[in-house]
Amino acid sequence: VLACARIGAIHSVVFAGFSSSAVAARINDSECKMVITSDGSYRGNKAIDLKGIVDEALEKCPSVETVLVVKRTNTEVNMKEGRDLWLQPLMDAAVGNNVAEIMYSEDPLFILYTSGSTGKPKGMVHSTAGYMVYTAYTFKNVFNYEENDIYWCTADIGWITGHSYILYGPLLNGATTVIFEGVPSYPDFSRFWEVIEKHNVTQFYTAPTAIRALAKESLDYVQRFPLSSLKVIGSVGEPINEEAWHWYNDHVGGKRCPLVDTWWQTETGGIMISPIPFVTPTKPTYASLPLPGIQPVLMDELRNEIEGNQVTGALCIKFPWPSMARTIWGDHQRYKETYFTAFPGKYFTGDGALRDEVGYYRITGRVDDVIIVSGHNLGTAPIEDAINEHPAVAESAIVGFPHDIKGNALYGFVILKETGESRDKNNLAKEINQQISDQIGPIAKLDKIQFVSGLPKTRSGKIMRRILRKIAEGDFSNFGDISTLLNPEIVEEIKNGKL
Repeated sequence: VLACARIGAIHSVVFAGFSSSAVAARINDSECKMVITSDGSYRGNKAIDLKGIVDEALEKCPSVETVLVVKRTNTEVNMKEGRDLWLQPLMDAAVGNNVAEIMYSEDPLFILYTSGSTGKPKGMVHSTAGYMVYTAYTFKNVFNYEENDIYWCTADIGWITGHSYILYGPLLNGATTVIFEGVPSYPDFSRFWEVIEKHNVTQFYTAPTAIRALAKESLDYVQRFPLSSLKVIGSVGEPINEEAWHWYNDHVGGKRCPLVDTWWQTETGGIMISPIPFVTPTKPTYASLPLPGIQPVLMDELRNEIEGNQVTGALCIKFPWPSMARTIWGDHQRYKETYFTAFPGKYFTGDGALRDEVGYYRITGRVDDVIIVSGHNLGTAPIEDAINEHPAVAESAIVGFPHDIKGNALYGFVILKETGESRDKNNLAKEINQQISDQIGPIAKLDKIQFVSGLPKTRSGKIMRRILRKIAEGDFSNFGDISTLLNPEIVEEIKNGKL
């Protein structure tokens, strides 16, 4: 990533958990010429065949001319003549006096893909100067970074959090940044706390999913380490629930480290709403106040700005900021339509929010068809497309439901084609999840699959997802007026069959 930035090449990092189809879609959209991968990678006690996934993807990627391969697991891999090269011999032969390329401030620095609620992933383009100015500014202020501190963000480099707060933000401040390959549960559940103790980490930034998973385990895992080096702890990726907030604050922060609950997005480039340590009083589940220069507003359904406090609405940003994404790669029209048409003149975040009596913001979740699972933004449309390609499936609809560890999990309602023969539903469910895993990645697999004879639809054919959401959550209290549905009787059938 840093080498690309130095020579003025645009980088586009892809999360290692994606399938070959998802990798191919991103390569083809950006028309990459070079892929850098490794022979494999480790996740806990499992080895992942990264080179194999890349090889499969590249069967459908005519733009790629060169593949550089890093030795990591020392496993046997296929090397395609004329295309694939081992990286180390090239490094050994390289001349060490490379001069940094001078770039214009608005030149693209990188493309990073984020799930769209419809259709293919969106390649968000971040600029060189604006992005770096803002990540440097937010890193220093949100984490109260001082010289000789040791900072650790546990995110994957493949997400915006890794870009902004493992690499660019810390390094622009001359910070020491810890990069971690692994999972919080391997070799046991003390892994995070052991690393903090070993390296005297002063700032620790992780996701609510990790906190919830670790809070389930014995307190002994965390209590055997004093964690006295910590000054600031942070949360990122999704709104943190109150129980996880208190566990993190009490047992990791020792009730003495400010907990910065940060709200931001791939599109924003950097943190937008967050407490500033030792300045902003924290409040569980509230991202609190916008950072200096950021002007959030809440909007109602009539596109009017909602004044005052103790209100809820659609969260928008009123004025631009340095690190906002400049466009969607190759599709500026989609960029305008996605972010700037719902509320003209404002950036629409896609999130709903509540503003309390003192003006603190609490993010209440997505208002579009993107579901956050374990901190990963998953668009429902691509998952439904994958399910619908199964030969036995006629139609499907995906919604999220609350999950103790992941925050949200995926619940699928699936209509099968009429063939007159009975089928093993358990096997079908496994096949559907395998299809999702092959096309998108294991992260998008469904926790629950309910086979139904129909879906609640409006007379114009739109699936009423809010009804499905309530059923998935087990809330049968008030479905609103369902008499206007094309098929109101289906609601009772789905309700009775809930898993």
